[in-house]
Amino acid sequence: MVDVTEKEMDNPTFRSDTVLSDVHLHCPNKRHLMVRLNAVGQPVFLSYFKFLWNTEDLASEKHMEEVKTGREHQYRGGDELCNKDRSNLKKERELNSEGVEALLDDDGDLEVVRRPPSASDLEAEDLLRDIVCPVILMKGREDAFEDEEQECTCSDVVKIEHTMATPLEDVGKQVWRAAFLLADYILFKRDTFRCCSVLELGGGTGITSIIMGTVAKRVYCTDVGEDLLAMCEQNVALNKHLMEPGGGEVKVKELDWLKDEFCTDPEVPYSWSEEEIADLHDHCSVIMAADVFYDDDLTDALFRTLHRITHSLRNSCTVYLALEKRLNFTLRHMDVTCEAYSHFRNNLNDLENLQDRKIKYTVEPIKADFCQFLVYERIEQLELWKVMAEHLT
Repeated sequence: MVDVTEKEMDNPTFRSDTVLSDVHLHCPNKRHLMVRLNAVGQPVFLSYFKFLWNTEDLASEKHMEEVKTGREHQYRGGDELCNKDRSNLKKERELNSEGVEALLDDDGDLEVVRRPPSASDLEAEDLLRDIVCPVILMKGREDAFEDEEQECTCSDVVKIEHTMATPLEDVGKQVWRAAFLLADYILFKRDTFRCCSVLELGGGTGITSIIMGTVAKRVYCTDVGEDLLAMCEQNVALNKHLMEPGGGEVKVKELDWLKDEFCTDPEVPYSWSEEEIADLHDHCSVIMAADVFYDDDLTDALFRTLHRITHSLRNSCTVYLALEKRLNFTLRHMDVTCEAYSHFRNNLNDLENLQDRKIKYTVEPIKADFCQFLVYERIEQLELWKVMAEHLT
């Protein structure tokens, strides 16, 4: 749980059992506006994620690419920097040999005399810091967002309600980078998805389904948990104006990968009607999932769900899977590993090699060099995979 009190909002701290998405952690010069507490007492924030539509933003994107290129040159030029350091060290040694005596301590280490910082230095340092802190709304939402609405038009941003940090079981309430990668690909290949019927597995906050809803005919955005689905439905409503021009529709539904059947109980929120299940089976041609491969058991369940649903569809379909390859140091291996990613790849290979007389699965990676339409950091660990499920009979 997030350990945040009213006195601590200026410097929020999170307990050790929470997970915080890099999307929310690295959000410079943005305000995270807390709008409410959800049903389980977690703070809910509203963020604006900006599109790179105009020339000014495209110039910013170019600047981001230049920074990225600069980092790559920095890594590649490591040997050159080392050589330069060696050269400087050699010059220093020559200088010392000419009569400049270095200050050494009793152990022979170089002793560096540092000037104590003055009060003015500390004040200047504080002024340079750009602390990103949540802001509690003390008035109506319309007044609180007046400044943001003056800076951007409705078509410039996606408005997403989300949490800032959660236990692992609630990570779907945050926004993750792989969702932006998949959203970029949808906008880049918008003609491919135009007028399609789409199913998203593990939709979370719904940002990818909302982007898909701007080009597709109908999107079934699915996940589990009434509170998460209510947040997703709220996000769909906040961005309805983006989907209206194309006539797209996003339906928020429950779909539990650990169960073999759709929930059709009318008493259960976000359950399916028989007509909706029939529509999905008859018309769905695209299935997608973004950043849902973090737990081995859930990864296994997702691939079982993919296999079951693709067999139930009337037509062949294409599956798009986006994820971030996360590096973790494990005591078991005493090394940096990507266990969740390795398990995902094993499942992907098993799916492609599956001996199935009804469907043939073909897997291929999609190179992440397409245009970027949303403001986020597209790191090299982001991957996008395409799985074609072709009916043989």
